[in-house]
Amino acid sequence: MDFRPTEEQAAAVGLAARIFSDLATPERLAAAGTGSDAELWKALTAAGLITAVEETGLLGLVLLLEEQGRTTAQVPYAATCAYGILPLAAHGTAEQRARLLPALGTGEAVATGAFPARGRITAGGGRLTGTAPVVPWLRDATHVLVPDADRGLWLVRTDAPGVRTSPVETTAPWSAGRLELSGAEAEPLGADGAYEDTLAAARTAFAGLQAGVCAGSLARAVAHTSTREQFGRPLSTHQAVMLRAADAHMDTEAIRVTTYEAAWRIDQGLPAREHALTAAWWASEAGKRVVHAGQHLHGGTGADLDHPVHRHFLWGRQLDAYLGCGSELLAELGTSLAEGGPA
Repeated sequence: MDFRPTEEQAAAVGLAARIFSDLATPERLAAAGTGSDAELWKALTAAGLITAVEETGLLGLVLLLEEQGRTTAQVPYAATCAYGILPLAAHGTAEQRARLLPALGTGEAVATGAFPARGRITAGGGRLTGTAPVVPWLRDATHVLVPDADRGLWLVRTDAPGVRTSPVETTAPWSAGRLELSGAEAEPLGADGAYEDTLAAARTAFAGLQAGVCAGSLARAVAHTSTREQFGRPLSTHQAVMLRAADAHMDTEAIRVTTYEAAWRIDQGLPAREHALTAAWWASEAGKRVVHAGQHLHGGTGADLDHPVHRHFLWGRQLDAYLGCGSELLAELGTSLAEGGPA
């Protein structure tokens, strides 16, 4: 395994870090409320950071999403790449790629996904019926990648007849919505295995986002405890504070390394279902611990709902829920291993 970024990946990450740090400031995030930042999204597309994912691969996307997570930037980056760019590049027809990838890259189109499959949506005659209660960034999306009850994949336009969307507020400001389909027209994407591939890549991508959220939360806690004094010395010199921060650091690194491994394996075409589940489990369980620690280490300041660290807390808890919560992921991982799935 080689997790060192290529020159292209490093350049993309450096550019993304500058854009996120310049535009995803606490003041701008507060002004955005629960919606997405259209100006930031425009800056990312203009810089070519959406189309770059086709070249940088899933590991490159994970590195880019870490930068988004550090600032909790409110843009549909993870959703568009995980449910649009990557599955289209891997499983789309030549016509689908030619029609949709350029539009996604320029921001003219935005993708999201009604994942994972819960058996709520059925397909028949190229039409879908059913409901997905919560779809992230649905309010921004022009296309939704929808798995049916048999785990076939379908692309649905949000403005198509038979499609109804309504806003849903989640723990984190993800511009989420409820998707209701009543005989909605849809086009198939991929064949056997496309759902499993997409789910593994999406879990890995959102785990990378969680790694960034945790790193951002911990960085804020370190800065706070290094400057805030108690009994005449910085909080960071107290053993209890150091141990809590050290545990959070180790948890963050565990999320990062398991996510890198899953992404690298997927990029190399190796079996990675269990690796993606492992990364998602760490992101769910450890991520929850880290954002709680970040808020705790701020003391009373961390209880302020308007403080930037609270935003990391909300994102960490939302990602924990979105990834499936640790116990659910662990059960799925155990079942897969018991069935003798690929290592």
